[in-house]
Amino acid sequence: QVQLAESGGGLVQPGGSLRLSCAASGNTRSVNAMGWYREAPGKERELVATIGDFGTPIYAHSVAGRFTVSMDNAKNTVSLQMNSLKPEDTAVYYCAADRIRLEAQRSDWWGRGTQVTVSA
Repeated sequence: QVQLAESGGGLVQPGGSLRLSCAASGNTRSVNAMGWYREAPGKERELVATIGDFGTPIYAHSVAGRFTVSMDNAKNTVSLQMNSLKPEDTAVYYCAADRIRLEAQRSDWWGRGTQVTVSA
């Protein structure tokens, strides 16, 4: 089993920045991909960004060029740097990890989520 714990959410003004972090513990040697999903009220859960052994990080079109995902070599920590934030980025952000790769709506392990609110 792998446990994931997010930190770094909060309230930010439009155009501002936030950095989310996620620490993995437990059997982290099983992890080959990590990333972030988000879920806004009334919307489907969206895969925002993922990184892993599969190669180049992948981003949702809605965040490409504004968000950057990074992971340490030991696959113990994944971060999401969010710049130029927009009100439509408001959501609960979930850290996730997988033995192979994160899929659109599925991953092996999940964090509890952290709220990001973008508002003036």
